[in-house]
Amino acid sequence: MDMKRNRIEIRWHGRGGQGTVTASVVLAEAAIYQGKYAQAYPEFGAERRGAPVRAYTRISEEPIYSRTPVLNPDVVVVLDPSLNKSLYMDGLKSNGIVIVNSGKNLDSIRSDLGGGVRVARIDATKIALEILKAPFVNMAMLGAVARVVPIVDMKYIEEVVKESFRPRIAEANIQAMRRAFQEVEF
Repeated sequence: MDMKRNRIEIRWHGRGGQGTVTASVVLAEAAIYQGKYAQAYPEFGAERRGAPVRAYTRISEEPIYSRTPVLNPDVVVVLDPSLNKSLYMDGLKSNGIVIVNSGKNLDSIRSDLGGGVRVARIDATKIALEILKAPFVNMAMLGAVARVVPIVDMKYIEEVVKESFRPRIAEANIQAMRRAFQEVEF
């Protein structure tokens, strides 16, 4: 968290259809439930399934007036590991955090990304396929974010998920979040 501004900025990278925007919105709403200020919004290129998508989340203890894209994030969340790393590493603050959906081991990912950043890894695809029976990795990634960047309590995130999805879908997504929260490596 940038203590000068008392704010954290997160940039999410995924592909259309993975729930990148939904994850950023759920986190922002949960932060608001917790009494913080937050905003979330997407940035699309061509709006189609599979196209690269970016979303942004800002969370602060003070009102947020900026509506610009997050160019120098504190945290980058990568839902699709096949994206070119130059897309998601661009502008990341020194000593920033990258949370990657990957089946690779943590040392391999660190080596791929180079020094100067902290890395966390979760196999969100595996979790999503096992629990949801579909490759919707967004809620597993959100669980990993909640553990690695503990600025929003899981109970608030779960509350937003329960309000946003039908009960059966919400419960499966909460299961995926809880499992990722436990299994994320960093």
